[in-house]
Amino acid sequence: MMDFSNVAGRAVRGVVNISSLQVVRMPNSPYASDPFFRYFFRDDDGFGSRDRRSLSLGSGVMISSDGYVITNSHVVGENVREITVALADKREIHGTVVGSDPATDIALLKIDVRNAPTVPWGDSSQLKVGEWVLAIGSPFQLSQTVTAGIVSATGRTNVGFADYEDFIQTDAAINPGNSGGALVSTRGELVGVNTGIFSESGGYQGIGFAVPSNLARRVVGDLRAYGEVQRGSVGFLRVEKLTDRLAAEVQAPTTNGAIVLRMTRDSESYEAGLRPGDVIVEFNRQSVDDPSQFFRMVADAKVGSTATVRVLREGRSLEFKLPIVSSSAASARTRR
Repeated sequence: MMDFSNVAGRAVRGVVNISSLQVVRMPNSPYASDPFFRYFFRDDDGFGSRDRRSLSLGSGVMISSDGYVITNSHVVGENVREITVALADKREIHGTVVGSDPATDIALLKIDVRNAPTVPWGDSSQLKVGEWVLAIGSPFQLSQTVTAGIVSATGRTNVGFADYEDFIQTDAAINPGNSGGALVSTRGELVGVNTGIFSESGGYQGIGFAVPSNLARRVVGDLRAYGEVQRGSVGFLRVEKLTDRLAAEVQAPTTNGAIVLRMTRDSESYEAGLRPGDVIVEFNRQSVDDPSQFFRMVADAKVGSTATVRVLREGRSLEFKLPIVSSSAASARTRR
């Protein structure tokens, strides 16, 4: 029988509990919960609104002895007023947000502490399906809870948790409050950050997801250096997955690729020659299977470089050169 007590005993010391106090704007209208009323009157209902305090609970992982903590961005939330980090030794310390990246659901916090116990980084690219892992967190406010399971799959996408998806799937029990906690290998290394579960009932059903440590580590590096993630962009471009009907309409031979539905005329993609209806099938000579994969390819492209994109347009194959710009610069341009 497998015994994980030594690994768990070391790792739990570096997993923390996080409580985040947020301010949420709520309407005063007595009809605010009525979808019919909201559809017709939106926020202009004459009743005004009020600030409501909301408490979010989750987990985090100490990744440096001087107080850097990684967690999920949805645990931290928006409009944060106060963050409290509870260590394994029961100390509660005020925390600050260094940066948050909703695209990967990763956030970085800082607390004032020295010589804190940590969970060392592991290499998530070495994970194998069937390998044992431990999920450590604070489900239902029960701190330092450990569950065991195996890696069910790697590279999972299109699960709806984030824009940039490349998840580890595990059957180790991940419940509410585990978000932001550690997925640990049998070597005691951090191989993932627990993010969410797939459930039809709201409870544990054996399908949990974690952000791979290699991706999380890259995000943390950017958050520490820049306060945001340096991610590539080709301007505002809405792409969708091809269905059989759409593929037939645009004369695509298969449903592989990403069809362009919307774009702005001042975007880098439009200026390079892409148009709505084009089916993107290659990015820098790599096949594009679906929109999620295309998003990751663009995001990972070096800012300032030029990407070669092959599309299908009315059955014809065309190539375009797209400049890769910073995602933050592209977002600012879209808002103007």
